[in-house]
Amino acid sequence: MSVEVEVNENDLAEMVEQVWESYLDPEGVSPLMQTYDENQASEVHSSVSITGSWTGHVVYASSLQAARRAAGAFLAMEPDEVSEEDLSDVLGELANIIGGNVKAMLPPGALLSLPQVVLAPETTARYPNTQRITGVYGMWDGEPVSISMWQSRGDNKEGAE
Repeated sequence: MSVEVEVNENDLAEMVEQVWESYLDPEGVSPLMQTYDENQASEVHSSVSITGSWTGHVVYASSLQAARRAAGAFLAMEPDEVSEEDLSDVLGELANIIGGNVKAMLPPGALLSLPQVVLAPETTARYPNTQRITGVYGMWDGEPVSISMWQSRGDNKEGAE
């Protein structure tokens, strides 16, 4: 059975800020401005699953334009030079970095999956049998970006895929 998560919104916001400062905006000129709007639109998603002492998902979601910008910043390229493969790799890595930070705050026994990336704007990422427990929701130069945590409900760890 999954333990109660010990990561709160402030912890997650600090992790996201560190990622922003380290990879996406090292000069500090374009921070993620929090909107607290958990229903903001997104076109692309990446996620990692955590199982063991806590069971759930860490999800990075954004507009396609914000994702291209993130990939460009991460790879020191212009956003219009970013390929679909670059985009997928960077979004997966962002979910992996944040998920790894979350995992480090959990009790021993938590395992992190490989990242899953969805680049199809017409689809919506769904996490059945879960509930959103916290998130950081914001705008990055006018484009929506969110990082959220979804905890599996009940004892069925397999149902959260």
